[in-house]
Amino acid sequence: MNTYEISDRMEIQHLLTQYCHAVDEPNWDSFGNLFTEDAVLDFSAFGGPRCGVTEMATFLSNIVKDLAGSQHTISTSLLHLNGEIAEGRTAAQVMLVSSQNDGTSHVSFFGLWYLDTLIKTPGGWRIKERVQKYAWVHNMPST
Repeated sequence: MNTYEISDRMEIQHLLTQYCHAVDEPNWDSFGNLFTEDAVLDFSAFGGPRCGVTEMATFLSNIVKDLAGSQHTISTSLLHLNGEIAEGRTAAQVMLVSSQNDGTSHVSFFGLWYLDTLIKTPGGWRIKERVQKYAWVHNMPST
């Protein structure tokens, strides 16, 4: 690996981490800045939409506003760089905390993969496409 590739990998890892923080804070302006203008996000693996960034921010904001808390974590990113384009596969674990009618909290756990296409722009690396791939769920609330 040369220093340019090391730098690109570090910038991409920072971008992927920023995504987790933007959703959990939530900060939808920061969220929007992580993507190209024509980005496509496909969250259909967990029943979400396939849409652009603005629509996804609206979808996610409607979910997190009803939660007592959330935490997105990522690990084991596998990145393939080819000049100013990169393909990534990153493990993610998402914990969602909901308040129950009896005053208790319930934590649901989701395991997934983010399959990303990333583009190096004049403003830095951005996500051009993000697809969620289902891995597992644990402790879903009873209906």
